[in-house]
Amino acid sequence: MFETLGSLTASPWIYALVAVSIVLDVFLPVLPSGVLVITAAAAAAAAGATGPVSVSVSVSVPVPEQVPDILLLLVIATTASVLGDMAAYRLGRRGGARLDRAIARSRRLTRAHERLGTALARGGGALVVVARFAPAGRSVVSLGAGKTQRKVAEFLPWSVLAGMAWAGYSVALGYFGTQWLGTQWLGTALSVVALFAAGALAAFLVRRPEAAAATA
Repeated sequence: MFETLGSLTASPWIYALVAVSIVLDVFLPVLPSGVLVITAAAAAAAAGATGPVSVSVSVSVPVPEQVPDILLLLVIATTASVLGDMAAYRLGRRGGARLDRAIARSRRLTRAHERLGTALARGGGALVVVARFAPAGRSVVSLGAGKTQRKVAEFLPWSVLAGMAWAGYSVALGYFGTQWLGTQWLGTALSVVALFAAGALAAFLVRRPEAAAATA
């Protein structure tokens, strides 16, 4: 899989693929958006540059290939994250009876929406940042913010901060992991493991207040 993803980083289309994947994974959390960001950053590190470079793959007919620009990758990942959050927020805000019924069938969604509304009302929007790393946490938080009729001014700044934190962490893992280990495939693989580890920790932190409340 890493070889296939690695070949995609040789094309400027990697930016579009990363953006679309990040926007859509708020609705389809199974999309490997984090893996794409890490792989692109690892490719930049392996090339030994933070910007586009050209290499010849044929002696007779040089074919330019690009490696991702780290800063551009960071901006695109952050922007796509916020756009996806806001799309889910709007869906939650205007979802109507059908969304209400879907939420009511899930105790997890119901509890998450209640907690989110309270947290945002008290200025505790750090939950939005933590949940960005948790599996499906972004979906629950963004839909919940819209469903509980939170103001854009209450949700958007935390969404931007969450997008910056997630994108920065993912890019840093791929880039510095590959630089330190000296091998792109190993740096990518271990960075993906670190990304999933952060997701597991975030899921634990998001659930912990519920467990404490249940115990009390």
